[in-house]
Amino acid sequence: MRRQRNSQQRFGHFYMALAAFTLISMLSCTSEFDELNTPQDQIVVDKIDANLLGQAFAQAQYNSVSGMSTYIWNSALYSDRYAQYHSNIHPAFESDQYVDAGAHKDRLWSNFYAMVATQLAFVEKFTVDANMPVENAIAKVQRVVAYHRMTDHFGPIIYSQFGNAETVVNYDSQEAIYHDFFSTLDEAVAVLKDHVGTASAFGVNDQMYNGDVGLWLKFAGSLRLRLAMRVVYVDPELARTEAEKAINDGVITANAESGEIATTINSLNGLSKITYHEEWRMSATIYSLLIGFDDPRTAVYMSPRWDGGGYRGLRNGLPVEQRDRNGMTLSYSAIGNRWRPLYTGLWGEAGVNAPMGVISAAEVYFLRAEGALRGWNMGGPAKDLYEEGIRMALSSTTTASPAEIETYIQGTGLPVPIDDPWNSPAVTNIPVAYQAGAGFETQLEQIITQKWLALFPDGWEAWSERRRTGYPVGYALIASSNPNLTKFELARRREYPPIETTSNAEGFKTALELLGGPDRMDTRLWWDAKPIELFPTPAD
Repeated sequence: MRRQRNSQQRFGHFYMALAAFTLISMLSCTSEFDELNTPQDQIVVDKIDANLLGQAFAQAQYNSVSGMSTYIWNSALYSDRYAQYHSNIHPAFESDQYVDAGAHKDRLWSNFYAMVATQLAFVEKFTVDANMPVENAIAKVQRVVAYHRMTDHFGPIIYSQFGNAETVVNYDSQEAIYHDFFSTLDEAVAVLKDHVGTASAFGVNDQMYNGDVGLWLKFAGSLRLRLAMRVVYVDPELARTEAEKAINDGVITANAESGEIATTINSLNGLSKITYHEEWRMSATIYSLLIGFDDPRTAVYMSPRWDGGGYRGLRNGLPVEQRDRNGMTLSYSAIGNRWRPLYTGLWGEAGVNAPMGVISAAEVYFLRAEGALRGWNMGGPAKDLYEEGIRMALSSTTTASPAEIETYIQGTGLPVPIDDPWNSPAVTNIPVAYQAGAGFETQLEQIITQKWLALFPDGWEAWSERRRTGYPVGYALIASSNPNLTKFELARRREYPPIETTSNAEGFKTALELLGGPDRMDTRLWWDAKPIELFPTPAD
């Protein structure tokens, strides 16, 4: 596959105009950029220095995780709902019932390609031309972060042909994209290994590691491990090879090494930009698990009901006519204060809220636990890695003492039923304490359920894990408005944005050819291949 080494030369006048505006505002320069398919008097690339390059990288790094101004249109209304972290209470939005609004998809798609993809392509090309190998390696790793989120959302996407200076831009299959991810990580890791302890990159403009090459090397290994596990049901040999390579190269092993995008009052966590909308409440799924496990994260993740009734979660998929936004705002739990931007408390001063998690130490331990469960060389047995994942998760998000954390790890409490109009039973019947004598699926459910809790509030990744493994089980929707998905099923992908059918109509045909099914939310992605008979039946 040909890499996307050229800078943005996006198809169609609409995208080219957006890309030009993005780079102009990003770099505050004028004149020409020879390989940009925009008017040549707008941008001066030969005037850009390392500081401006760092700003370009910083924007790409932040935007690829925060979703720019579109967090609500991609994460909040879609992946967060399908992960079953949150549930809609606003009557204007039907995404919780598997309705994929065209305008929402258009904004996500166009902003990604006109902003994130443009910025990353520019940084990659500039660092090649300027002979900056370490910066180039880190930019490649960041590209994998950004694009894997998009392909895991839609399936086949524009990847290798991005910036081809043509009016028709074809898509790549998800299989080809994933293989290229692994090759890209190979290239980046080789460079990073050669420069550990002798170089840094981007400095303070690197909002995750401040240019620390050693930490980027561990991050790249952890990212490889995540992507390796993603393909385990479609290509188990590739998954094992890449996962064990990640362990050999080194992965994140401590909370201080976790990949997190720093946030400030001027660059808020994307979730914190919408927490005051009061358009959603915490899901019944997360409530059943947290309360049943007597989880120390309950008071971090959830706020008590405003009517004084303690904690309460809401089932997903409530029909529009049954949503009482004012009443439900009071009688169901909102998200915890950590994600409210004016909160003053444990995590810092007013206006400084939670960082945006990309890959945590806890996630890496749970990935390793699953690999060990499958018989791979992950540096320890599944039980030990699972329990260390819990330790990392609780110590990074709560004030629980070591003794309290160990008590939680050995807990035998089960998820609780919900006192709601549907008399919802407990969402599942597993405890926290690792069931060493149980079968593979029970142990996998334990690992993924704790991983899901640790991923919060990253619904993008949590939804991918629910699709890949079937865990956590989750509740059936109250109702589905999608004729292709029943209330007992899980949305498998987002549909393509309408803008592609007009701005790139010929190229879009390749997307439909590569998808392997109709452009619908029930069509599975390439890696989404776990046999359906292994999926637990959601509670009704």
